[in-house]
Amino acid sequence: MAMQKRANLRLPPEINRTLYIRNLPYKITAEEMYDIFGKYGAIRQIRLGNTPDTRGTAFVVYEDIFDAKNACDHLSGFNVCNRYLVVLYYQANKAFDKINLDKEKEKLAKTQAKFGLNT
Repeated sequence: MAMQKRANLRLPPEINRTLYIRNLPYKITAEEMYDIFGKYGAIRQIRLGNTPDTRGTAFVVYEDIFDAKNACDHLSGFNVCNRYLVVLYYQANKAFDKINLDKEKEKLAKTQAKFGLNT
C-alpha cells in the first residue's frame, strides 16, 4: 500500500537523489556520515570535500528519491558537533552556470587586454 501511494505522489522538479550538505565539521568521517544519513534510506555514495575550498561540504546520493526527500526534510538544521547542517538538493544546472560565468569572465578579460581597455 505504501509503495502504491509513493508511485502516485508527484514531487517538485528540483528534488533529486543527490543532496548537497554544507556546514559540516571538518573532522567528520565517512562512517559518521553513513550513521547520520543512513537512517533515512539506502545510500549509494557519500563524497566528502577534501580541498580547502570544499572542506565542510559533502554530497550524499541515495538509492531512492523519496529517501533523499525524507533526509532533506529531517536533517536540514540538524546539530552535529555544535554546527547546524544545511541540506540542499544538488542542482547541476546552477553549478554549471557558475563554471560558464567564470569562462565568460576570462574571455572578457582577454578581449579587454587585447584592445587595451581597462575598467
